[in-house]
Amino acid sequence: MSAPALPDRRYVLTLACPDGTGIIAGITSFLAEIGGWIVDAAYHSDEESGRFFTRQEIRADSLDFGVDELRDRFAAVADRLAADHVQVVDTAVRKRMVLLVSREGHCLYDILGRWHSGELDVDIPLVIGNHADLEPVATMFGIPFVHVPVPSDADGKQAAFAEIRRLAEAATPDAIVLARFMQVVPADLCAAWDGLLINIHHGFLPSFRGARPYHQAYARGVKLIGATCHYVTAELDAGPIIEQDVIHVDHTDSPAVMIRRGRDIERSVLFNGLVAHLQDRVFRDGLRTVVFR
Repeated sequence: MSAPALPDRRYVLTLACPDGTGIIAGITSFLAEIGGWIVDAAYHSDEESGRFFTRQEIRADSLDFGVDELRDRFAAVADRLAADHVQVVDTAVRKRMVLLVSREGHCLYDILGRWHSGELDVDIPLVIGNHADLEPVATMFGIPFVHVPVPSDADGKQAAFAEIRRLAEAATPDAIVLARFMQVVPADLCAAWDGLLINIHHGFLPSFRGARPYHQAYARGVKLIGATCHYVTAELDAGPIIEQDVIHVDHTDSPAVMIRRGRDIERSVLFNGLVAHLQDRVFRDGLRTVVFR
């Protein structure tokens, strides 16, 4: 199942390398020489890590050769810059995303609604649930749903995640999204899906990690609650942050009210984080990220 494609085909070039002089000149000169028509460009020089990051978007119809040759030519530029990341993406090749869910449906409804309207430009071949509660939601949007129960015992949990891995990887996704999945993903799977596995945490990290963050926030009497979209690592709720936002609360708001109000921000934060990831606007830099808007 797929939403309508964007009409303009682009090539998106991303690169990260040690910082220095002449990097921008080298890249823009290369694009000018091949006739690349730049429609969007972003740069960041990070003093702390000593790395340079750029994202260039060019019109595909401005070149008289294809994406494979562009990759080869751009790789030569990257080699001269000692780049540790280089990528060329063709927007004609649609991104694919697998969703993992549990019982809470607000994030799933939002993602599928935005997908159906064309606001989220991605293919969604599969939804996997450790409970079957949300199967009618996926079915309503015409998305296949597979129920994989996750038992509490160690052997059962291991077998369940092996099946989840088999199903997800068969869909060849560019993103695997924990849309309120409410299960801790095993460390080996976090490593295998490094850079693909994305979570929405219903708290403003690094505060209030783990379970029941709204209750933790209530107990501390905070005046702001938030949500965090982040890459998943083996350390719980500690992966590089892609997107965050907050709303004000006060002493009259119970944990139940915080949960209800927090759902709105969870939806928007997850959507914005996914868009940034799917459009190749996110660079990981250790525990930090560079996100080009």
